[in-house]
Amino acid sequence: MELLWLRYVLLLLAQVCVLLVLGVSGQAAVQLTHENFAQYRSSASILFINFYADWCRFSQQLKPIFENAATKLKDEGEMNILFGMVNCDQEKELCQNMFHISKYPTLKVIRYGQIARREFRGKRSVDGLLDFVKEQLRDPVQFVSSVQEIKDKGLSKAVVGYFPENGTEEYNHFKKAAVNLRDDCSFFAVINQRDKTEITFIEDGVSDVQYDGELSDFRHLFVWTYDQCIPIVREITFQNGEELTEEGLPFLILFYDPDEPHTKKVFKQRVMDVLDEVKESINCVTANGVTFSHPLHHLGKSRKDLPLIAIDSFRHMFVFPNFEDLHVDGKLLAFVKDLHSGKLHREFHNGPDHQHAPASTGGSQQPSAEAGGERGGAGEQAGKANPPDSTFKNLHPMESRYTLLRYRDEL
Repeated sequence: MELLWLRYVLLLLAQVCVLLVLGVSGQAAVQLTHENFAQYRSSASILFINFYADWCRFSQQLKPIFENAATKLKDEGEMNILFGMVNCDQEKELCQNMFHISKYPTLKVIRYGQIARREFRGKRSVDGLLDFVKEQLRDPVQFVSSVQEIKDKGLSKAVVGYFPENGTEEYNHFKKAAVNLRDDCSFFAVINQRDKTEITFIEDGVSDVQYDGELSDFRHLFVWTYDQCIPIVREITFQNGEELTEEGLPFLILFYDPDEPHTKKVFKQRVMDVLDEVKESINCVTANGVTFSHPLHHLGKSRKDLPLIAIDSFRHMFVFPNFEDLHVDGKLLAFVKDLHSGKLHREFHNGPDHQHAPASTGGSQQPSAEAGGERGGAGEQAGKANPPDSTFKNLHPMESRYTLLRYRDEL
């Protein structure tokens, strides 16, 4: 108890020091540099950062809005939230090496020292920014009396902690994990109903996974929770599509029929079983084939062809020959490896690749040229068409909202 009290006092003193610095400088939003970043990161409960460039017109439009929001928050006397700004032309160490900024302006939040995985993509207004940062202070752990209450909510993903009492070290670790994963899972606590602490993951209201690690080890608990809440296979939607495409990895996509959701579990299990060695080079996603009917039509496919597996490289799309081959050893792994070796593209134009050693068993035939795509480029046979163009690349960040750094050679 004394240790917790000491930590609270030190945090409070640090926040007061930050406010004194801001008060002396007259700034509501502090200018962050590589020299002072660690200080502000550790002292603010919520640090909301605007990564900008002076030459970017979208940054110029956002700057007064961001500063006005910071001023309004300061006038309200809020001590737990700090607005910060980073000039990325001057602070390349922060922007490129630490935060991997790829467009301006980018708004990111740090919660209790931990960088949030998702950036702010909401309304760029004073009220929009203030509503967002104030929401970050809300306790993400909801207290319930039974797990049935949680299942009745129909949530897709939930983490439940059973604690003999509130305020224990195990509960504090659970809450810290909840703060940092609040965007990906719902967190619930049940108090005084079990003699020992237990933590469970619930998916789609039915499948329970028990945490069997050391409860006093926050890092181990956080990694386990992260793996449950952010699995190797994710569902792509129009809401998160921009975020997923921005990660820059090709998509391995299962298009499924919403009336047959069990195929998602089959795909997920197979990906976990056979794609571990290439998981850093591909984004595995599931897509509702009715919602994403346009990519299917682009491939010359329709709902009757579901389930269907394809790769979108953000240049072209390639179809996995047969869904049932998912269960054939080596087939799915070869499909992914053949993308990275260029074999999928070669075989689309030239048929089975006899001049190059196969990546592994199971080559990949592609749909006929009638599926779409522009005419062949230099070095390709006359009359050959390219594989169908990428459709998911259209979910990239909008140029009407950001300046994308790929257009600036020096960056």
